[in-house]
Amino acid sequence: MPEVIPITSDTVDRLPGNLPRMVRLALGYGAKLRYGSLEVTLPDGRIFKLGDNGPGPAAAMKVYHHSFASRLIRGGDIGIAEAYLRGEWDTPDLTQFLYLFCVNQDWMRSMLIGKPMVRAVQVVRHWLNRNTRRQARRNIYSHYDIGNAFYSAWLDPSMTYSSALFEEHTTDLTAAQNNKYRRLAEAIDLKPDQKLLEIGCGWGGFAEYAAKVGARVVGLTISKEQRDFAQARIQAAGLNDRVEIRLQDYRDERDQYDRIASIEMIEAVGEEFWPRYFSQLRDRLLPGGLAGIQAITIQDKLFQDYRRDVDFIQRYVFPGGMLPSPLILKSLGERFGVPVIRERIFGQDYAKTLATWRNNFRAAWPRLAPLGFDDRFRRLWEYYLSYCEAGFLSGNIDVRQVVFAKTG
Repeated sequence: MPEVIPITSDTVDRLPGNLPRMVRLALGYGAKLRYGSLEVTLPDGRIFKLGDNGPGPAAAMKVYHHSFASRLIRGGDIGIAEAYLRGEWDTPDLTQFLYLFCVNQDWMRSMLIGKPMVRAVQVVRHWLNRNTRRQARRNIYSHYDIGNAFYSAWLDPSMTYSSALFEEHTTDLTAAQNNKYRRLAEAIDLKPDQKLLEIGCGWGGFAEYAAKVGARVVGLTISKEQRDFAQARIQAAGLNDRVEIRLQDYRDERDQYDRIASIEMIEAVGEEFWPRYFSQLRDRLLPGGLAGIQAITIQDKLFQDYRRDVDFIQRYVFPGGMLPSPLILKSLGERFGVPVIRERIFGQDYAKTLATWRNNFRAAWPRLAPLGFDDRFRRLWEYYLSYCEAGFLSGNIDVRQVVFAKTG
């Protein structure tokens, strides 16, 4: 068993001289790790332990190519991700590894010597992906229109791609997703024969639920794959008289409704278009109407740094998107005449949802690979699911059902 060499502020100057420069630099910055520890195995078999300065996650990684270090130093979280997609490193527990980075954000930022230039390139790319009507369709296509067969292989039978709500004694994912639908319907006091607009209806799970409650539903999506699937499920459920699924941008809707629901769609809107989104909530609600928005949010104290940068999700998963903070949601509601009246927060349920999806995805991979998805695609999705799970576990991001009321 090779000796494990601890890296601390006292020993960093005694690192072996034959290490590549970027590796020495990365290990040197490892001495500043504040919470938890990271055991790093280099390609030549040498093992270094970073941190161990106090409570926190214990993670490990095996590096297969020294270029990982330069990607980390120059690219930050995107550099780490790109090295993983290239197979330059691996870890026995990807969520634990990413959780370690989530709870050590100050340390992470201190390592990013070359990040300003990389950031500039990423910010320009993100701006080009902003969700204009034309670009929004392209962005959605890149994620949702890769095929219903892909998503049905690892989502639960309700085809729900948003956080479940694991109430007491609930262990089954489908039941937990139904809990989420029920709680949202209750939060907006949805009643039979009310007109409900769903902005971003996905594969139609909530539209079906709301119709069975007795509502008359219009569901909007800009994904053709989702539209086709949702229409088929509504027909199979015998609800065509109560549900209309449209391939339509939410900005083009002109009717008014008693209630609006929008489940994890605001994250894809983009900061530039948040005012348009909230003006639609106001204008599409009848007087006294309620809107229930399930949103992933980032901590208020992290928002300004987050909005100046481009993260892995924006680069590789949801181009053009951005998470709001709780304060942003509240201020937008006040500004547009739809103030927040109540909310439910359940971020740890999202961590559990993501862990279930990740396990399902791994189990389904032998069936997915023959559909034409390569190993890089597999690693990207595993990284994405673990990245999000770590974010919720750390509390850096959360999920909430927020109810807005039209006051005028």
